[in-house]
Amino acid sequence: MLKLDSHPSGRHSLHIPGPSPVPARVLRAISYQTIDHRGPEFGQLGLKLLAGIQQIFRTRQPVIIYSSSGTGAWEGALVNTLSPGDHVLMYETGQFATLWKLLADRLGIKTELLGLPGKQGWRYGVDAARIEERLKSDANHQIKAVCVVHNETSTGVTSNIAAVRKAIDAARHPALLMVDTISGLASADYRHDEWGVDVSISGSQKGLMLPPGLGFNAISTKAIEASKTARLPRAFWAWDEILESNKNGYWPTTPSTNLLYGLHEAMEMILAEGLENVFARHQRLALACRAAVAGWGLEVQCLDAERYSPVLTGVVTPEGVDADALRKLILERYNLSLGTGLGKIKGRMFRIGHLGDCNELALLAAISGCEMGMKAFGLKLKGSGILAAQEILQ
Repeated sequence: MLKLDSHPSGRHSLHIPGPSPVPARVLRAISYQTIDHRGPEFGQLGLKLLAGIQQIFRTRQPVIIYSSSGTGAWEGALVNTLSPGDHVLMYETGQFATLWKLLADRLGIKTELLGLPGKQGWRYGVDAARIEERLKSDANHQIKAVCVVHNETSTGVTSNIAAVRKAIDAARHPALLMVDTISGLASADYRHDEWGVDVSISGSQKGLMLPPGLGFNAISTKAIEASKTARLPRAFWAWDEILESNKNGYWPTTPSTNLLYGLHEAMEMILAEGLENVFARHQRLALACRAAVAGWGLEVQCLDAERYSPVLTGVVTPEGVDADALRKLILERYNLSLGTGLGKIKGRMFRIGHLGDCNELALLAAISGCEMGMKAFGLKLKGSGILAAQEILQ
């Protein structure tokens, strides 16, 4: 059994769906000496960062960068646009959609949750038609925002955000559209402006290939207008002070300077590869991973082929097989970390992350570790997932 003070040979294979592996050149950038965050050198860096992150979100609108986790960015989105008691429509696609709702509840927001009942709803993406129907019934426009998760990290389901925007427009409803793309940004196709999103929420530790610690709000003009009359308490999260300081490349509070060094390096890597190439790479790896699951004779968590995630693959274990006990064996024998099942599906599935700084050989190593681990655990597999994945990647 691995102990905290032990050092197993070889590299640790981190294939949870975030935090994702941090590239060496990003780690080196983070290690640079900290500079004066009020000095001219930092101001130049700040302006470059703010312009670069707009390209990643595909927006010409401002992007707020917080020293926070994605959870903090959730809160920033809500408190800047809403008032106590405001009615918000949220869609349950998995554990993170549920946690966002619970956070909103604690802020004093009235939340309404749509979705399929029980565990079944955690196998499909957002049904835009249901949102449209609900908004059409809201004749007095009591609903102030629609909140959905782009890529549900707990299940491996990627929802159609453009369809949600069309549903809101078809209902002729003024609600804001807020989207959690914490695990989707820079891994799955995302278009803040084109899809008409009012607040896009993300974090640093997924497709951006950084350690946790930076949160993001990409905000529309409509969202900024809403922030001028919103009455939920906010201080650290307040957009207005940040936007004012950002004009010259600075922040009103002390920023996470060294993580910002890393962000600059990570964005250079992503933009040099090209966003379309990044998305295509993730799709190719995801296809290979699903082929491996099919080769084993197992089922993926997502049941809608049009909504398969390019970020991660959720693998459902056979009835009676404890997925967490299987993960434990794989970690101890092969030094491979896989994502656990969360919430309603804990112990019933595990997650293979193939996001960020991941390539064909890294994925094949993870698939190999899974296959050897399942055999060691006593599972009778249909066939070789490794060979099935290789056929795709060749």
